[in-house]
Amino acid sequence: MKINQHLKPTFFIDSDVESVKEKALGLTEGVKGEKEKAKRIFYFVRDEIKYNALSPRSSPETFRASYVLSKREGYCVQKAVLLVALACAANIPARLRFAEVRNHLIPRKLLKIRGTNVFAYHGYTDLYIEGMWIKATPTFDLKACQKAGLIPVEFDGEHDAMVHPYTRDGRHHFEYITDRGYYDDVPFREIQEASILAKKSEG
Repeated sequence: MKINQHLKPTFFIDSDVESVKEKALGLTEGVKGEKEKAKRIFYFVRDEIKYNALSPRSSPETFRASYVLSKREGYCVQKAVLLVALACAANIPARLRFAEVRNHLIPRKLLKIRGTNVFAYHGYTDLYIEGMWIKATPTFDLKACQKAGLIPVEFDGEHDAMVHPYTRDGRHHFEYITDRGYYDDVPFREIQEASILAKKSEG
């Protein structure tokens, strides 16, 4: 595998857009080492990009990293795209990863809209740091975690950072069902089709 292929921009991972490059530089300038740079980028996306389960996602443009950066909010896939783009702009190889998951604490409003608590394409990332691929999940920001009693995902640049299965008080929260592996770009059509099928099956 050629690691450098995971530094190239794509339609969605538009790491070559000026706003993305500037943000990556601002986050990592003067920071030594891939690990510390990756941590700076991860915590920016986790906490400064607000988690919004109902963020607009009907068009391809709403999944582009530059769009998510400008809106300062997004759901799991959108935040993952931004994390990958910022990492690439900081010369850290990165790629999208997807899994089918069940969120046992999905808000009632979202459950009514979607019809299911299973998400066919939960998005997170792989970051290539010091010769290893490390999973990093920036989905839920710190404020959202504190409000819901969730355990925040912490990232040290050495170990996989995944959503915790239980909340602080022991409630079942997040369940990984199927690992879909990594993707070179956002499978936009598949995500849209999975959402439609979920509504039909539960309707």
